[in-house]
Amino acid sequence: MADVRLLGDAFSANDELAAFAAAHPQAGGLVSFLGQVRQEGGPHAVEALELKHYAAMTLPGMAALAAATEARWSLDGLLILHRYGVMHPGDPIVVVAAAARHRRDAFAAADFAMDHLKSQSWFWKREKTARGWRWIEPRPDDHRDLARW
Repeated sequence: MADVRLLGDAFSANDELAAFAAAHPQAGGLVSFLGQVRQEGGPHAVEALELKHYAAMTLPGMAALAAATEARWSLDGLLILHRYGVMHPGDPIVVVAAAARHRRDAFAAADFAMDHLKSQSWFWKREKTARGWRWIEPRPDDHRDLARW
């Protein structure tokens, strides 16, 4: 059974991944992805990132994605955590981790889940730079990544 959570508060990616690994000692492969708010300099530096969502769709959508991922690959465990609210550079946004007997299933499952979260998510994202707030849309690369599946 997947562990799917939508979080309004900060979380420790290290703690979450350590707990996930400890819960799946039988797995031969553990693959994880951590998405965080970029830290970069210059005039386009992100000062803050805000994710908004529609509660009636977000968690059910994440759960359906987890179920589709588990149906497609032989997994021992799946973790999908996603933040919402205002975050700052260095803050974790999303963690996807897959545990499987064999590494290929773990790699593919984590990649599939992340591609779907990135392109078909239930979040509205905006970032604040020195110029103010602007809404962010999925990039063409995000849609190409999704089309692989």
